Amino acid sequence: MEQPEPEGAQPALRALLPPREFLRSRKGRLLLAEAVLSFIIFICYIASLAAAFMMAPLLEFLLALFLFFAYASKLNEKFKGLYWPLTDFLRCVTAAIIYFAISIAAVSKYSDGASKAAGVFGFIATIVFAIDFYITFNDLVAFLKQGSSDPPEGQKSEDENSDSDSD
Repeated sequence: MEQPEPEGAQPALRALLPPREFLRSRKGRLLLAEAVLSFIIFICYIASLAAAFMMAPLLEFLLALFLFFAYASKLNEKFKGLYWPLTDFLRCVTAAIIYFAISIAAVSKYSDGASKAAGVFGFIATIVFAIDFYITFNDLVAFLKQGSSDPPEGQKSEDENSDSDSD
């Protein structure tokens, strides 16, 4: 007969999982898709003749997993020194370019099935990363427009307090 789990075990396990709101958000889904695709591509490259390409998916998997848990636990709100959207944008742009390049090489140069599968999943990952950097870019533009619409207070007060004659 199975013993039911104690009451305290369930909340402890739920504390390790990301909140449902984040998993349902667009960013949460994209980061989860990026991590899963990167892991699948990593496994395919390990099993293929194109094992030289395995480092890029491994790094992207680790970065996507880190950002997934950083955004889920709201580290981006706690650590203001790092500009998170720009970091995420640069990660997505470089990942899309790298995945596109190694996918072309894997599909065209190697003839084994695992290399071809890694290439196909790489093209899918390229699309997912491109969607992510497009959305992140739009967020960056909106943020920069919001910040530039207000006149800088520091420049206005320096101009008013200026005693120099420039005539």
